[in-house]
Amino acid sequence: MKSQLYCGEVDEYDPSGLVYCWWRSAAKFDECVKLKLDLPNVSTLTPRLRVLREMERLALIAPDGLNELRHKFLSYRSGDFWIPIGGIQKGGMDIPPVITILLVGFSGSGKSSLVNLMYSVLSRSGLVLFAQTSSGNSSHTTTMYMEEHNVMRSLQSGFCVYDSRGFNYNRVHEGLEELSSWMSEGVHHNQRCLRSDDCALMKNDAEIDDLKSSPKYVLRRVNFAMVVSNIAEIYKALKAGDSKPLDATKRLFSAPGLRKCNENPILILTHGDMLSTEERLDARLKICEYLGVSEISGVYDIVCLTEYGFPAEECDPVTAYSIAEAIYRALLISDRGHSPKKTFRDWAVLILSCMLCFIASFLSLLADLCSRLGQRGQKLKM
Repeated sequence: MKSQLYCGEVDEYDPSGLVYCWWRSAAKFDECVKLKLDLPNVSTLTPRLRVLREMERLALIAPDGLNELRHKFLSYRSGDFWIPIGGIQKGGMDIPPVITILLVGFSGSGKSSLVNLMYSVLSRSGLVLFAQTSSGNSSHTTTMYMEEHNVMRSLQSGFCVYDSRGFNYNRVHEGLEELSSWMSEGVHHNQRCLRSDDCALMKNDAEIDDLKSSPKYVLRRVNFAMVVSNIAEIYKALKAGDSKPLDATKRLFSAPGLRKCNENPILILTHGDMLSTEERLDARLKICEYLGVSEISGVYDIVCLTEYGFPAEECDPVTAYSIAEAIYRALLISDRGHSPKKTFRDWAVLILSCMLCFIASFLSLLADLCSRLGQRGQKLKM
């Protein structure tokens, strides 16, 4: 049954048989097929043709590539993809015990559904849902806490995925400040995500919050982030003349806190199945152009749920492989971005710098106090 579902094993380029190879019904796909024989320079192709070729690449690799990545993830330990750079040995690098991948995005973008898809694809959890998905704009059904997910369901997994609370298009600045604290200070399981309009919820859920929060949860340093965006919502808003979702997505994607290295965060486009083929391609091209990123590198069009509301797994091999490749890419970049361990000299310089700053602040305060006392004495003499 599994082999019958792969789009590469039905009649080649037969749109009626390729239910999940949606891009093959595009108007330019025939031109893409002709290019296969010519092996053209990719840089000379139009953006649309490059996207079609990228989707064909995923479809070609998916049948065997998915199982290969599963095996790599099962044996993966933090730092396995590290490459010696700068003359420093691996023992001199500050490599955390677990690589942490953070999912960020606006409410309803599909972060929790993406987590459920990861469980379904990587650990073959079937229809079991591990992350609570939002329903509409209700705060009671959205993710209110940071949730750590061991998507491999392995006791020795070398990475974890964090599902975060969605941001609000009308409060982007507030969301970016919260994101900055996650990236700089770290995150832990069941960490409460507080917003300015959560006063009523804080009172009602105070007891639940006390039960959920625990100092025993390990504080994780975020190593990489994936930005999850609802491509259908952005495209429909643009058609209606509303650029707010796209502008907010750009501010989030370009946030300095997400730059752990020279690489951009990975962009996950969800809900593309709610658009027609041409709209889906147009939306991807417009979003990537506005963000200033390549339309084929580090961008994945992923359907989190099937038409029946279940996680898409092997019934959609392209989606399954795409999410696995996105995680693989995140781990490669994370292991490449580790910093050297701080030596005794580094700590001594840091402590000395803090002491000098404290002394400077104290002297500044003392000088200000003496100045005020002097001014008061002059007034008394007069």
